[in-house]
Amino acid sequence: MSSVIQIQATIMGQPYTLACREGEQAALHHAVAYLDQKMRTIRDAGKIKGTDRIAVMAALGIAAELLGAQQADGPFAGLTIAEWKQQVAAINDVLDQALAPQEKLF
Repeated sequence: MSSVIQIQATIMGQPYTLACREGEQAALHHAVAYLDQKMRTIRDAGKIKGTDRIAVMAALGIAAELLGAQQADGPFAGLTIAEWKQQVAAINDVLDQALAPQEKLF
């Protein structure tokens, strides 16, 4: 069983201590960076003031992206997050196998 660890993250200049399972740090850091970018884009547009409002707008935008990807005509129609991860892992395996001979060239 994997243990829970804490990482330090910064979102729009604010420090946060976040918990995740061991081995999931990279995914959490990626999520933090994605959220930070979304929130900074909204803030920099200058139409919305207040970090809480910016966070809500970013969350709504991210939710809309996720739901759009899950629609019947979307690339991940009807799949759970676990199934998405399995498909991405399978794609990565195929890419790793295809690129392995190329590494020998360099």
